[in-house]
Amino acid sequence: MTNEEENLFQENIRAVQDTMYVIGGKWKLPIILSIYKGNKRFNDIANSIPKITNRVLSKELKHLEDNFLIKRTLVNEYPVKIEYSVVDYTFSLHDIIRPMEVWGKKHKEKIRKEL
Repeated sequence: MTNEEENLFQENIRAVQDTMYVIGGKWKLPIILSIYKGNKRFNDIANSIPKITNRVLSKELKHLEDNFLIKRTLVNEYPVKIEYSVVDYTFSLHDIIRPMEVWGKKHKEKIRKEL
């Protein structure tokens, strides 16, 4: 491998690592999908995702907000409410999420057949 090819390879690895940092893990994409489907309040999001804890949800919401994938809005009513929403930038994940859905279904079917 030439030095230029090695540099390109390293750049590609860093890009994948950056992507995984932002959307990787067990909960981030399910949270985004939950909000996209209309769950705006913390408890609605929590109830829509099996087995997520409030502590994890709170941490992941903050991470997604820090990375500009969701927006946190304070609704000045009584009592005060906090709502979450996706932003236009979130839709850039479509090119990642859809193939993951397809692959996940195929993989699950393969595992079932092998068992």
